This record gives sequence, structure tokens and C-alpha cells, in this order.
Amino acid sequence: MPSPARPATTTNPAAADAATVGGKNRSAQSAMGSISGTGVSSLGSGAGGRQTFAADELAIVLSHYDLGPLTEIKEFPRGSRKAPKLIVGTPDHFYLLKRRARGRDDPYKVAFCHGLQMHLADRQFPLPHLIGTRQDNNSMLKWNGATYELFEFIQGNSYDQSLEATTEAGRTVALFHKLLADHQPRFDPPRGSYHASRSVAASSNAIPTTLMKTEPELDRQHIGRVTQFLHESYQAASKRVKDAGLDQWPLQIAHSDWHPGNMLFRGPRVVAVIDYDAARMQQRIIDVANGALQFSIIGGGEDPGEWPDYLDESRFKRFIRGYDSVPDAVLSRAELKVMPYLMIEALIAESVIPIAATGQFGRMPGGKFLPMVERKVRWLQANADKLIAAVEN
Repeated sequence: MPSPARPATTTNPAAADAATVGGKNRSAQSAMGSISGTGVSSLGSGAGGRQTFAADELAIVLSHYDLGPLTEIKEFPRGSRKAPKLIVGTPDHFYLLKRRARGRDDPYKVAFCHGLQMHLADRQFPLPHLIGTRQDNNSMLKWNGATYELFEFIQGNSYDQSLEATTEAGRTVALFHKLLADHQPRFDPPRGSYHASRSVAASSNAIPTTLMKTEPELDRQHIGRVTQFLHESYQAASKRVKDAGLDQWPLQIAHSDWHPGNMLFRGPRVVAVIDYDAARMQQRIIDVANGALQFSIIGGGEDPGEWPDYLDESRFKRFIRGYDSVPDAVLSRAELKVMPYLMIEALIAESVIPIAATGQFGRMPGGKFLPMVERKVRWLQANADKLIAAVEN
């Protein structure tokens, strides 16, 4: 079986620019032939406003990789609509091509993310390997003002909410932290988090105005009460965490978006962790608390009013148990004591920012979503000591 394209070994923003291609090589010709038999549309917006690739763009970009003959190219409509993705097939391997969204394509920030991914790949962490360019094995390609990445494509299943998979998710984030604890990135990492974020307060203040435009039938006083409660709860949780000394705890690289949608499973085993765009320097417990929330929160159907208040306490405990199973990565008692309050901050921050901007959370109207968030925050406040005791023991 032919070997897959070689994994990238360098990330160099200064050398990432693609030279103009005068003639199309075998990969480019195969790409053009494959495009004619697929639904790949011209550069612009496709169905639902999702960005797409142009045929000539795709041919030129793929010509800078040593993939050999291509057998298929098909759209992969996942993730951000502003970052188009394609699955690219060869006789023996599959790859994922991505054009970075505008605003998330700063080459030096991309290089920071790629550097930590290559560091993890060298240590056998489960993630899709970056594929290097033909000329210099660079992890990124810049052409016509855009930034491109090519990854190996890994087959996997979604999170099945089992206790075994939840334990594995906790264990994997602990391994992530352990492998990056002493990593010294070549490029400056971003900082900041959902904790004590000024943008959360600004978003809370903007919500009533936004919702009166998107849902004018709402009771403005009721929405004002809900947003005021969330604002005050966020500030109280933030103060509780700060008073516990979080600002003095060591910083390290964190994933910062540890949730089920960024993992692929086979059975209970994590076979790939994806999406490192939010990676940054922060205290590890900020990452762990968000992960514990994401893996224990209980949703439901399309009506958030029917979602339960409570979290799945069994999954919450299993996530932390998985984390503590990794040698030299056991959470301290001080870290455990701030977890419920960081979870409150994470839940509020993740909700109010998109609702303030668009009036919606995903496809759900903000006027229905926010009261559900209020109920869950009240449950976390009432059960904080219980959650802490459960993981301390």
C-alpha cells in the first residue's frame, strides 16, 4: 500500500506563501477532474451561506501537496460556515482540506496552534496529523490572501454519553495537559478565557436590546430580570474563583474548547481530538471545568424549556475520575473547590455572547434559551458543595 502524504515537520509563516503555479501537475489535474464530478461549487457561499472552494483555487492549492492521483473530492459541511472543508480521497488514504475563516487566519496564531499539534503528534497523542507541503513540508499554505491546512482524515464516531467514554474524555484532557505542561511555543500564544471576561458583562447588557429586535413579542421586563440574574451570578462566581487564588496558579497551554463535538470515538476510546483554534495559555482548571460541564450537561429536544435543570452527576464524576487517572495530573483540592463556580461562568459566557450578537443560540431563539440557562445556573449554585464533595471523595 502506498504511504500517505508525509506529516508536516515545520510551521513557518514566513515561508508559507505559495508561488504562482504556471502549469498544473498530476495532483492539480486530478483535482480538476474530480471537481467536475462533484458538487464543489465556485468560491463564495453555498447552501445556507456556507463558504465553498473555487475549482481553480482548489487545483492550485492541492498542487502544493504530494498526494498523487485523486479519486474523489467532496464537501465536508461541518464546523464554521466561514471555513470551507473538503474530504480529498486517494486510492488508499483520505485527507481533510480546510481554508481558514477570515479573522482566524493570522499566520502566527496558526503557527502557534500547529506547533502544539506537532508537539503532541510526536508524543503519540490522538489527533489528525498535519500534512506538509511538497516544497518545504510546511504545515500551512498561504495563497491569494487565504490560509490553508491539510490534515489526515480520521474515521470515528460521536460521543455516546456512556460513562466509559466520559472517563476516557477526562483522561485524554489530562494527557493533553501533561504533554504540554513544559512545552515552550515558538510563537506567542493567546491568553484569556471565559473566566472574569469583560465581554460577558457587555453581552449581558446588550441582550435585551437584541432580543427586542429578534423577538419583539417577549416580555422585556422578564428578559431584563433573567439577564440581570445571569450577570450577577457570573460576577459572584468569578469573585469566588478569584478569591480562591486562581490568578496565582500556574499557566499552561490549554485546549479551551474541550467538548464532545471536538472528539472522535471508537467505542469508548478517543481516537482523535480536533479543533485547536481556541488553544491558549490559562490555568488548567479552566479547561477541566469547561470539559466537566460539556460532558455532564443534559439537553433535550428543540424546546430548551423542556430541558432538565440538573447535570448528570455520574458523568461529572467519571470525567474527573478519568482526569485523575493520569499519573502526575491529579487535580488539587483547591482546584476542585472552584470547579462548580467556573462551570457557572462557562455556562453563562457560552450562552450570553452569541445571544447578544444574534439573538439566538445556534438555531434556538434566545428568549427561550436564556430561562433554561437560568434554571441550570440556579441548580449549580444550589448543588456546588455536593459536586465538590463528590469529586473530593
